[in-house]
Amino acid sequence: MQPIDLEQEKKDILNKYKSLLRACADKTNKEDKKEIRKAFNLAVEAHKHMRRKSGEPYIYHPIAVAHIAAKEIGLGTTSIICALLHDVVEDTDYSLNDIEKLFGKKVAKIIDGLTKIQDVFDKNVSMQAENFRKMLLTLSDDVRVILIKLADRLHNMRTLDSMPVHKKLKIASETLYLYAPLAHRLGLYSIKTELEDLGLKFTKPEIYKAIAEGLNETKEERTKYITKFCKPIKLKLKENELDFSIKGRPKSIFSIRNKIVTKGVNFDNVFDKFAIRIIVDSTPENEKADCWKVYSIVTDFYKPNPDRLRDWISTSKANGYESLHTTVMGDDGKWVEVQIRSKRMDEIAEKGYAAHWKYKQEGSKENSLDQWINNIRELLENPETNAIDFIDDFKLNLYSGEIYIFTPGGDLKTLPKGATALDFAFSIHTDVGLKCMGVKVNGKLVSLSHKLASGNQVEVITSSKQRPRKDWLRFVITSRAKAKIKSALKEDQKRIADVGKEIAERKLKHLKIKFSKHTETELIKHFNTGTSLDLYFQFGTGAISNAEIKEFAQLKNSGWYQTIKNKIYGPPLSKLKVNNNKIIVFNEDDEVLDYGMAKCCNAIPGDSIFGFLTVVDGIKIHRSDCPNAIQLRANYAYRILKAKWINKEELDFIATINIKGIDSLGLMNKVTQIISNQMNVNIKSINISSDDGIFEGVITLKVRNVSFLKALTSKLNKVEAITSITRTYKHA
Repeated sequence: MQPIDLEQEKKDILNKYKSLLRACADKTNKEDKKEIRKAFNLAVEAHKHMRRKSGEPYIYHPIAVAHIAAKEIGLGTTSIICALLHDVVEDTDYSLNDIEKLFGKKVAKIIDGLTKIQDVFDKNVSMQAENFRKMLLTLSDDVRVILIKLADRLHNMRTLDSMPVHKKLKIASETLYLYAPLAHRLGLYSIKTELEDLGLKFTKPEIYKAIAEGLNETKEERTKYITKFCKPIKLKLKENELDFSIKGRPKSIFSIRNKIVTKGVNFDNVFDKFAIRIIVDSTPENEKADCWKVYSIVTDFYKPNPDRLRDWISTSKANGYESLHTTVMGDDGKWVEVQIRSKRMDEIAEKGYAAHWKYKQEGSKENSLDQWINNIRELLENPETNAIDFIDDFKLNLYSGEIYIFTPGGDLKTLPKGATALDFAFSIHTDVGLKCMGVKVNGKLVSLSHKLASGNQVEVITSSKQRPRKDWLRFVITSRAKAKIKSALKEDQKRIADVGKEIAERKLKHLKIKFSKHTETELIKHFNTGTSLDLYFQFGTGAISNAEIKEFAQLKNSGWYQTIKNKIYGPPLSKLKVNNNKIIVFNEDDEVLDYGMAKCCNAIPGDSIFGFLTVVDGIKIHRSDCPNAIQLRANYAYRILKAKWINKEELDFIATINIKGIDSLGLMNKVTQIISNQMNVNIKSINISSDDGIFEGVITLKVRNVSFLKALTSKLNKVEAITSITRTYKHA
């Protein structure tokens, strides 16, 4: 091992410090430099006996993080001081109070945020998610905490070689999973690209090496091609007296790898490895027109691909990114991606909108990043959201593309690609989403699950009587909508459970069973509901029938003899069936029919199954891979029934009722109110006709079970004008 040259290290530290000062020279004055020097001296002193895994002095790391914050993100004095001190409170004897005394409250607050999110990911996955949630909460205080954390992660990735293999894998995987998409969302494109490339380098080294070598081998050919491609464009731009610069822009290794995987092609067939960026130095009022002028000149020489035009100048991305992208066909049939933007747009794209957002544009109107942070904060503060769900929802929203939707008043809303009409309703306001009854897209009524496309004009129709439904969760994709629906459903469940508790008490009293905490526990065990809320919700919706409650009462009243017998021989078969939360439904309409289990294959919940209609024993359930399945399917196909397992509490079936009566004012309103409001039933379709004072209606409903339907029918029978209610059945 080589001896440490302390003198040389001192010189290196000083040189790195001077380089840092040069990086922030344009945004610091004499007073700022004094504060930075004070922070630098404290960091050097605090870390003087510490070394990194590579063996170099620890102080190299905070200086490098401060350099990235200043040079690559464009942050100012406060951030540079915080970057220099970001590990001091965590790793040394200095306290937050010491920092506050020396540098003030703002610096102490940011350092506190950075200390709290240090080593966030050292626990298990749920801890990671929970801590990541806490980390993002700091966004609501100061976005610089996250920006400095990203600078810290970038330097850690650049120096990851000295770490053991398992650490490299862990840190690189986290980077690809959370930090790269976060950098992308905050508009830090160059940092996002580098984090992705480095993440790939340490998670899939062979793939990274192969692509890097491929790019290296074709570098000379690409440079020659791009020079030739740009020549006529440059001449024409000069003729038009435009002040511009052109940069060749190699496609990142990570995005080439993505193309190879998603398109199923090899390296040679990734067409847009050729890319250039044209940057126009233009005044704010002329920049848009100048960018389109450049586009016109480029497409005069080369034919554009109409499907690959991306106009983020007229409407910027949610993170502030503005640019005009097109892909054109160059000579020799090679596609070239061309990005056109102004100098201001380029600075925002390279250094991130966040850096300019609050600290350089004081007094500017509230922008989309601000709104994004508010959305994240709202999501984080929702107590109903499980941490792992949160990570998944958050990642979903980070990675998705964006679509632009107009309100009837012409306001623009940005939503993730794949968002539905209901997502749009929730993006306007929670109440609008929860009370959304219908949606018009471009003046035409569509379903709530209708997927929106960029440029749609959307109008939401609300009703105070509307309530959120469980099936909404199937098609909404934004985390905001999901969180709000889950929260509202929980409220509804509590409301129905309160009614259910009263029903349970009344029914047990009728069976001479005293209602107590002990009885409640026995009910939960017997009906296998898991919680008291689920138990009473099932009572409230009528999912637990009178026969099942009587069965519970018989078992409970059978006393000590039955308890001992159960311990020796196991519980009676009927109880086993009740405890099984899964039941079988048949055909397309999920019909509930009587069935028995075939002894030849003994299917259990979760198995793929079918029903077979026997001559003597009714329906028998067989596993799909039963030894007799082929013979039964081949010889008796007409007796095979489609069957599947379903959770008992999720069971809804379709029932059609025919109502007749005397036509009177408000009759239909009374009927729908009883069905929707009092009984919490979903109406699937409704068909009404009135002739000479006689009223007839056919209503199709989704209900829980037959006893529930009977309860509904008896309520409707109490309406004076109704003379008869009959249930109609579909004929096969």
